This record gives sequence, C-alpha cells and structure tokens, in this order.
Amino acid sequence: MTTPNSATVRCRITPEVKGQAEEILASIGMSTSDAMRLFLKQVVIRGEFPIELKVPNQKTINAFKEENLESVDLQELRDM
Repeated sequence: MTTPNSATVRCRITPEVKGQAEEILASIGMSTSDAMRLFLKQVVIRGEFPIELKVPNQKTINAFKEENLESVDLQELRDM
C-alpha cells in the first residue's frame, strides 16, 4: 500500500537472480527494497547511473564465444 509520501517501483527478474540477490543483501543486513532505495537515491544525487558500465573488450567477447556463453553470473566469471 502506498502513502502520499511513497511510491511503488516494480520490476521483472528471474526467480534465481532474485533469490541470489536477496541472499547477498541479507548477508549485509539489507533488503531488496533497501538496495533499490539506495540505488535510486544515488541516481538522483549523482544525476547519472551510479554504477560504471563497460562495454566488453574483444578479449572478453572472444572468451564468451569460446565457452559458448550468452551470459554468466559473477561467480562464474570469478571461476573462469
């Protein structure tokens, strides 16, 4: 339920990603809602996307192709 001083934000995400994120966030004492509030506040404070995004270089693209990967999670990248 929203109040006059709050709004609801919804997004679709796979159950696996949601579960993994919730476990990680819980381990640092945060809820998913806490993390989303923090993220959105940083967008406003900085006036830009608060996470550095990089286009993969050719070496990374080739590694993904060699492994037949369309996407990997962070742990998979660490294990490579």
